[in-house]
Amino acid sequence: MVTEKNYKCDKCGKLFSSEKEAEAHEKKCNVVRTKPVNEKAWLTTLLLCIFLGWLGIHRFYVGKMGTGILYMFTGGGFVFGWIIDLVMILAGSFTDKGGNFIKYGNYY
Repeated sequence: MVTEKNYKCDKCGKLFSSEKEAEAHEKKCNVVRTKPVNEKAWLTTLLLCIFLGWLGIHRFYVGKMGTGILYMFTGGGFVFGWIIDLVMILAGSFTDKGGNFIKYGNYY
């Protein structure tokens, strides 16, 4: 299982347990910077957003409790927030509470 402290090479997809290992690998793989990988599955987040986004369930799933409650009481941020989140998830720019990206390909 991948945790928030693991790093993934954007070029070859290899996982590293420390930032030091990732930086050493970057020189070999010619990668500018590796990004933290989230353990939450992209597809699960997307499906929760599509079907239960107006309740903010996808935000609870990624650990954003405050905005999850806000979405629950405002119908997904008056629908605008829900649509913005959907686009961000599809684009790979949606983050969890720790700021880690939830990108396509996170199926662990």
